[in-house]
Amino acid sequence: MMNMTPVVKQLLIINIIFFIGSQLVPVSYDYLAMFFPENPNFGVWQPITHMFMHGGIMHIAFNMIAMVSFGSALEHFWGGKKFLFFYISCGLGSALLHTAVNYYSFQDTMNVLITNGYQKADIIKLLSEGKIDTRWQDLVSVSQFNGFTSAYIGTVVGASGAVYGLLTAFAFMFPNAELALMFIPVPIKAKYFVPGILAVDLFLGFKGSSIFGGGGTGIAHFAHIGGALTGFLMMLYWKKNQFNKNRWN
Repeated sequence: MMNMTPVVKQLLIINIIFFIGSQLVPVSYDYLAMFFPENPNFGVWQPITHMFMHGGIMHIAFNMIAMVSFGSALEHFWGGKKFLFFYISCGLGSALLHTAVNYYSFQDTMNVLITNGYQKADIIKLLSEGKIDTRWQDLVSVSQFNGFTSAYIGTVVGASGAVYGLLTAFAFMFPNAELALMFIPVPIKAKYFVPGILAVDLFLGFKGSSIFGGGGTGIAHFAHIGGALTGFLMMLYWKKNQFNKNRWN
């Protein structure tokens, strides 16, 4: 593994500090996790702060291992400033697509409820109190209902979107690099692995289930797609403008 680079090291330290702090002060999730924009708990800083919050030890471990492994290689070639700009941009792109998908799902079901005589203000009031009207379930499908309630009540945490951007950039720059993963017995070239894992995420995002089984997911699949898409578009732009040959520091 390449030696850890300076900005990657700083990001690792910040993530660990946030994680330890969130375990000591659980209420911090109410301020630093990302809420749905119409939720009263939403704050304009959350698209940034949610990237440094994690839901558990395995969550942060996987993200940090990936960030160190792929991020150090990218920072080595780009320099610290360009790498940090890319990382934060992918995290923001991740939040944007996740929110857009949630907003569409939320509004689609909201329109059904309003058409059937419910008032938006009353619906929002109930959701804000963490409650639901069970009669709503008679008007929409199970997946629509779950998407509607989870979009409003749920939160998003984690560096996964930014990490997916790093994965995409790594595959873009080193397509033939072989990745040895503990849950896959043979090395896979980056140019095959990254599109493959994105295809799985896209499928599960629409299906609404987890790769590990079970009905719920708890995984923001479209946030992963958003981070990867942002990374891909930035790499295309930099390649077109030969920006990827320049260092920012």
